[in-house]
Parts: sequence; structure tokens; C-alpha cells
Amino acid sequence: MKSPLRSPPLRGAGRRGRALFALQCVPFLIALAVLVIELTPAHFIYTGPFLTAVPALAAVAMGPKGTGAAAAVALVISVITATWNGAWGSLQVYTNFLALALVTVAGVFTSSAVQARRQRELDQMRRIAVAAQDVVLRPVPARLGPVEAGSLCLAAGTGARVGGDLYEAVQTRYGVRMIVGDVRGKGLTAVRAVAVTLGAFREAVHYEEELVEVMNRCAAALHREVAVPGAYDQEVLLEGFTTALIAQVPEDAVVQLVNRGHPPPLLLHRGRATALMPATPLPPLGLEDLADGLPAKPETYEFLPGDRLLLYTDGVIEARDGAGEFFALPETMERIGADVTPAQFLDQLHQSLTRHTEGDLTDDVAMILADRRRTAESHPRRQG
Repeated sequence: MKSPLRSPPLRGAGRRGRALFALQCVPFLIALAVLVIELTPAHFIYTGPFLTAVPALAAVAMGPKGTGAAAAVALVISVITATWNGAWGSLQVYTNFLALALVTVAGVFTSSAVQARRQRELDQMRRIAVAAQDVVLRPVPARLGPVEAGSLCLAAGTGARVGGDLYEAVQTRYGVRMIVGDVRGKGLTAVRAVAVTLGAFREAVHYEEELVEVMNRCAAALHREVAVPGAYDQEVLLEGFTTALIAQVPEDAVVQLVNRGHPPPLLLHRGRATALMPATPLPPLGLEDLADGLPAKPETYEFLPGDRLLLYTDGVIEARDGAGEFFALPETMERIGADVTPAQFLDQLHQSLTRHTEGDLTDDVAMILADRRRTAESHPRRQG
């Protein structure tokens, strides 16, 4: 069975990118052609209008800076050709310069106005997207039973579409239960899947004693969503899946995990960050057919007073710098340490992530940080 948890790639996105790049190259190719004509026996061809068109074409696809750069190239070529052909002092040369200046000024003003309008529209779309996401997601309370907690959600800076990251933390009679997931889609498809998953989680955590059953309830809700006739395109249905991680922190000094294809959480214990890798890797939600059988019990790890547990989406560990290096999350977690509050920790982690990517996140980010309170009673147990 498949679930509609992943939006298909935008059709033609690669072709549009290549077309835009080709359009940006046209002004400079024209300028190069003019230079070749003027420096060869073909210089009898009148090339003034071609150079005038260079900043005009640049204004269409390159913005104010690109328009200025194209105009500068055209000006340099005009000076070179006028000198090469000994045309200084002729009315034609100065007419070409005047036309080039007028078209450049008009192009810069026009492209600046268009760029400002597009930026306003994008800002408005982002505000709407954030408002829509805030309806589904809510901040994690600072204190939940035996843990102190914090949450952080960052939208990618490359667009205004609502992402598919989800998180929640709820205090129940079974302990504190948390979920982090990644629908890996954008737009309304992702919002639907996030809302369905969180709705099932928020209901199941209070009534299902077994943590695995909570995850199963989330998967079942997504499968029911798929069954709605005409709700999703066939292409989305065939590609759909999501990753999810559910954690439970009882009064005992342990944490129980059910991981369905999600990045493993990090446990900071005595200054060292360790990934809590699942002993048995499980497929994401929607890909249950790939597994021979799903376990009936969660995996259990020590979670002692003073320890710090970080649940996150892959937008954190897949964030790259200008050289293509991934963000070193464990090392950053160790550097920040456990001497600050969860809110301060997430703020410093956010700053480190921003510096690493130079403010250019390519994927959404969601995190939950849970600290085992030092006043909690502990009964250590090993992984079972």
C-alpha cells in the first residue's frame, strides 16, 4: 500500500531552469557576436542596434545587477570597436552611446520595479504559508512531566510553499510522547498528510498503551486518507511515503523509540552525543509492504537525569555549506552542551545552522529537544 506523502517533482522545473540560463546568456552572446563582427572584415554591418538590445534583454531575465553588468559589457565593446575602427568623433558613435545609456536606465528601473513586486508577492505567500503551518503545528510546552522541552521549526529560504515537517509532544498517563516526521512534500499535499498524521497521533497517544500501536494508528489514518476517491493524483499515490519517529519518556530513566525510516535521535550524555540507531531498521509509513514483519515492542535506551535528547528532521543533517559539507550536528550538540536551557540550546543550534548555510536553507527543519529533569527518579535499564 502507498500513501500520498510525497509530492511529485515539479514538472518541467529542470527545463525552466535551463531555459532561464539560456535566456541570461543571450545578451552576452549578442555582445560577443558584435565584437567578432567589428574586428573582422564583416565590420561593414551596422551593429549599433544589437548592442543597444543587450541591456534590454538582460533586464528581462537578470534583474538590475545583471542589467548593469550587461550594459557595462556593451559599453566596453562599443569603446573597443570605436577605437579599432577609428570612429571617434562621428555622430554615429555618440548616438550609439546615448541609446545605450537610455536603454540601460530604462532597463534598470523596469527590472527593479518588477523585482520589488515579485519580492512583495513572495513575502505575502510566505506569511500565508507560515500562518497555515502554525494552524497545524504548535510550540512544545516548556515542561512536560519528567522532561523540560523546546521546539524549533524553520522554513526553507528557497520558496514560500508549506513544507512537510511535523512535530508534537504530549503528556499522557503513559509518559511524555513525542513525534517528529517528514512528509517530504510541499504545498497542500504535504499539509493534508501532516494534519492527518498529527491528528491521529494526538488522539492515539491518550488511548493506546503500546507505543507501536500509536505509530500504527498514524499509518492507518494515512491509508484511509489515500482511500478518498480523487483526493490525490495517481503520480502522488505511487510515490508516497513519510518518515516518522515516536518517542516515549516515562517516569523511569529510559526513552522508548519507534523509528519508521527517520534519522535517529541524538542523546547527549556526559558531553558526548550518540545516535540511538534502531536495532531493526523499519520502512517509512506507506512502505509497509517492504517489511517481512513489524515489531510489536519499541526499543528502549537509557535516558538519565541531566541527559539531553534531540529529535530532528533530515533538513538539519543534510544542510550544506558553500563547499558542499554537511552540517555536523553531533559535534555542534557537544559544543553547546547541557548547561543551557532547551530554548537557549535550540537558539544556539539555529545560529550555528544559519552560519553553516549562510542563511540559505534548502529544506525545512523541525526539532524537539527534551531534557530529563535532574529531580526525576531514575531506574536505569539497557536497550531491550
